[in-house]
Amino acid sequence: MSRNFLVVDPEAGMPILKGLASPARVAVLMLLHEKGALNVNEIADILDLPQSSVSTNVQMLEEAGLIQTETLKARKGNQKVCRSVYDEILVVFKNEIKETEPDAIEVSMPLGLYTSFEVTAPCGLCSADGIIGLLDVPNTFLDPDRMKAGLIWFTRGYVEYQFPNNARLTNTSIREIEFVMELSSEVPGTSADWPSDITLSVNGAEIGTWTSPGDFGDKRGVFTPDWWKLKGSQYGKLKNFRINDDGAFVDGLRISNTTLNDLRLSQHHSIRLRIGVHDDAKHPGGINIFGRGFGNYDQDILMRLKTR
Repeated sequence: MSRNFLVVDPEAGMPILKGLASPARVAVLMLLHEKGALNVNEIADILDLPQSSVSTNVQMLEEAGLIQTETLKARKGNQKVCRSVYDEILVVFKNEIKETEPDAIEVSMPLGLYTSFEVTAPCGLCSADGIIGLLDVPNTFLDPDRMKAGLIWFTRGYVEYQFPNNARLTNTSIREIEFVMELSSEVPGTSADWPSDITLSVNGAEIGTWTSPGDFGDKRGVFTPDWWKLKGSQYGKLKNFRINDDGAFVDGLRISNTTLNDLRLSQHHSIRLRIGVHDDAKHPGGINIFGRGFGNYDQDILMRLKTR
């Protein structure tokens, strides 16, 4: 199961908010979400709106990135077919943004605020207070309580997060981007010798793979709650993924030749981070992602932009 979510930063996402600021455009979005792809004439007929009005609103939604359109041949001339892009749109008013140094901007992303996912069981989520939804049921990743998640695990697939590209707000260019998170493999029970190839990509460009050595349960994680049984995953390794003009690195060791230029950061208002395990991974050992309230580090997924 995969659904697309959009997280809107009000300061950076004003075109999106303008796109939503019309009952007619909202009606178009709801219709496309319910019915699937429709052409402009079909939308006008169903909503009982003038074709000219629908065309104008479709153009605004397309410019805001809320729908995709495709011009196809029809019996007479061409037709514009429209498709909805997102299943859910979240407006976030506070992104925990702070400048740690004059040339750096940090954003902390809660684990449950992923914008899309596709996972296979065994899988699950839990907060500091208890299990969220049902274990080993991928649809549980749609549960609204996912926003409270402090631990996420799955066997194959990915979760994807959409960070605001705050360098655009300050009109500065990015010289380096870092992602810091606590990770481990995932095995029923735990095993210190259970390698797993965990792969990251940014804006659709694969930046590289780190092989986790195992799923750690020899002792309780520093922040792991007492109710979480010791036979479950307790903590991970804090990993620093860094991409600059010289390539991609994890904890200072090169993992690929992917550079900042490959990420096309200047072209996007958001920065999409995907974390997962490929179906064809050499070591398909699953993944645990630890956030606040779990593991040895009381933090969520941290993105740091270093600017010029």
